Amino acid sequence: MKVLIIEDEKPAAHKLLRLLGEINPDIEIMDVLKSVEDSINWFLHNPRPDLIFMDIQLEDGICFEIFESKPIHTPIIFTTAYDDYTLKAFKVNSIDYLLKPIDSDELKNAIDKFNVHYKQNDYSRFESIITQLQPKTKERFLIKIGEHYKSLQTSMINCFYINERCNFIHAYNGKNYPIDYSLDKIEQLIDSKSFFRINRNFIINYSAIQDIIAYSSNRLKIVLKVCTEKEDIIVSRERVSDFKEWIDR
Repeated sequence: MKVLIIEDEKPAAHKLLRLLGEINPDIEIMDVLKSVEDSINWFLHNPRPDLIFMDIQLEDGICFEIFESKPIHTPIIFTTAYDDYTLKAFKVNSIDYLLKPIDSDELKNAIDKFNVHYKQNDYSRFESIITQLQPKTKERFLIKIGEHYKSLQTSMINCFYINERCNFIHAYNGKNYPIDYSLDKIEQLIDSKSFFRINRNFIINYSAIQDIIAYSSNRLKIVLKVCTEKEDIIVSRERVSDFKEWIDR
């Protein structure tokens, strides 16, 4: 089995190498990479590994930037000190998600899971399994209008927002509809390429943005093509950097 390790912390990489050697001495380590940039370049010039062990926080960014640059179909076992990215990990080719410090038994179980579902380079079978495991992004939301129900396509949603502790959809027809989902839940259900949560109260659709304006305290003001009743839609200071990366993809 040919394995690629993407890990920027030397002690963590050394421990993983040691544990893998103890679990299966026949594992071949193709390379140990430290950064997003190195990983992207490696995939451009090297054959496909059988399995990838990948940290999430790398020395020059988040590992998910690798997937934005190049499609990667190899199964991945994530090894990280953070549990904030579990859902996002399973939207790519994740077999398992191990928290540091890596436990030998948990690592062996993850490799056993890989061996059960993925043998003899059966890529088509693996991709079928991954497709079944990946959370589906919602294509429609069911909304209630009086005594009637309506199915609203996600692509027709201008934004999701909170007003007086209630959650709403603002649609491209200019109307507002109450919704039972919290914004935290909505954020998990929708396509992150199309929608971005700019602050605690707003998730906006990229295609709904009409203008982006520099605002006080290094924040940004968003003008939507179809305005809501809110006067100002502001990207919070802590989200500005991520928002710019999301826009500049």
